[in-house]
Amino acid sequence: MSVIHILSIFIIAALLAGVFYLRHRQKRLLQRLGKMLEDAGNGRFQPQLIDESMISSIENSMKRFLADSILSEENLQEQKGRIQTLISDISHQTVTPLSNIMIYSQLLEEELAGTAQEEKVQAIGRQAEKLDFLLKSLVKTSRLETGIIKTQSKENDLWELMESVCEQGRQKAVDKDIDLVFERGEKSLTALCDFKWTREACFNILDNAIKYTARGGRVEISLTAYQLFARIDIKDDGFGMEEEEIPKIFGRFYRSRQAAEQEGVGLGLYLAREIIESEGGYIKVTSKPGQGSCFSVFLPEYK
Repeated sequence: MSVIHILSIFIIAALLAGVFYLRHRQKRLLQRLGKMLEDAGNGRFQPQLIDESMISSIENSMKRFLADSILSEENLQEQKGRIQTLISDISHQTVTPLSNIMIYSQLLEEELAGTAQEEKVQAIGRQAEKLDFLLKSLVKTSRLETGIIKTQSKENDLWELMESVCEQGRQKAVDKDIDLVFERGEKSLTALCDFKWTREACFNILDNAIKYTARGGRVEISLTAYQLFARIDIKDDGFGMEEEEIPKIFGRFYRSRQAAEQEGVGLGLYLAREIIESEGGYIKVTSKPGQGSCFSVFLPEYK
């Protein structure tokens, strides 16, 4: 065998060995990267000292990325803890002063009944109630946004839920001579939702419907079953709104021009959407100026 043939065989063997070695290193690298990602997903990743001579630059970058991600998560949890403490302090420190203001305003209203000062005292009471509602709404919203409070979805009877919502809003409807109608339907309807928080979301929508419907108007509530969702319709014959305004009404503190004269802080619908979306549902709105609005709440149906 000639020298050239021997040299050729040696070169081919060296190339094959090099290919197998590189493939083996790549396989080992992918296995280590996969293990790092798996540990990070399970919360078991432990950053180690990085030796550039022992691992590839890709592995080095991956370790730095995961280490930074863990640090960011720890900082986020720490910030949530601080926010929770701050929210609790605000809630605790404001409850007593606000309650006292509301009590004293009621006492003053009784003492000054029939005098020229009665209207001013009533205004103080209304503003105190507005401030109380604002603080409570901000506390609930912040707790939901930061994950301090999480909705717990389970099977709930929507008939029972909406009966409770109607009871909450019935007196306001009576005071405005509004006909509040709940069309239950023939069959029982259940959905996966958190009873307490879903009731709050639906009451916020109903409260808006009553608030923005003229005296002597009508508000209808109905339930509909679909294959995957259960729908709650809250329909009014109030002043309605333009189509381009609909996406804005779920923003924080948004108040339309038509609603400017009504009491409110613009947080009710924002909180309602946060609650429903946290349960895997959504809210759809149809409305026309002068023809009222219909808020449809879609919740995952229990099968």
